Amino acid sequence: MAKKVVSLLLASHPGPTVVVTVIVTGLGIGLGYPPGRLAVLAVAVLLGQLSIGWSNDWLDAARDREVHRSDKPAARGDVSIAAVRLAAFLAVAAAVLVTLFLGWGALAAHIVVIAGGWAYNLGLKATAYSWVPFAVSFGTLPAIATLGQEQPALPQWWVYAAGALLGVAAHVTNVLPDLDDDARTGIRGMPHRLGARVSGLLAFTALAVATLLITFGPGLPVRPVLIVGLVIGLAAAVTGVVLLLRRSPTRLLMQLIMTCAIVDVVMLALAGQSVTV
Repeated sequence: MAKKVVSLLLASHPGPTVVVTVIVTGLGIGLGYPPGRLAVLAVAVLLGQLSIGWSNDWLDAARDREVHRSDKPAARGDVSIAAVRLAAFLAVAAAVLVTLFLGWGALAAHIVVIAGGWAYNLGLKATAYSWVPFAVSFGTLPAIATLGQEQPALPQWWVYAAGALLGVAAHVTNVLPDLDDDARTGIRGMPHRLGARVSGLLAFTALAVATLLITFGPGLPVRPVLIVGLVIGLAAAVTGVVLLLRRSPTRLLMQLIMTCAIVDVVMLALAGQSVTV
């Protein structure tokens, strides 16, 4: 039984799930959430991300089995597809119920975020618009935290833009190592159409622009710690470009993006209420 539970958790894409949860929780800390409300925010986002991860493994199980993806528990048969599907639906229902405690604005934002992830899994990943769900979901992600405050507020425009750019970067770098496998199973998203090199350069350009926006966004005071974050973000972008040009794309590119996303969130958290309208 314990092995089945572990396999189910691994099917949720735990890396991105945890990173996104940390991102929104970090924003909540920066906005001054009290501990109880912060815990609700973290649990709500975690449940939403679990639902997206599980829906991905459920819907992709046949394709993953065809290309022998050894990192996918459902494709390996370690956990049944039915169990992963049920977990996805239970998680999305629980995410909606928990988010209700943060107010209708936070719930609306969270539904947009979850819908983007599910839309990608349900078929947009195979189209030229595969980047749209990531841009919309990541762009809306900060609004869950800002609208979930006791005094709700919308994020500044540049917060949406930075989130959307990080989403596009995450999408591209996540897909690059799987381009050949995807082609064999009929997936032709935006990165597949542009090619590995052009897509990778686009991803790390988006990463650099997002970090610049978070450093110099209108209304933000210029702080040394933000400059440090800018240096880290630009260094990650340059490193990604060098790796892309020197070798075949690997999961390391996605890890660079996720690391930079956490750095960017620390920068946003330090900005506090300056990120809201």
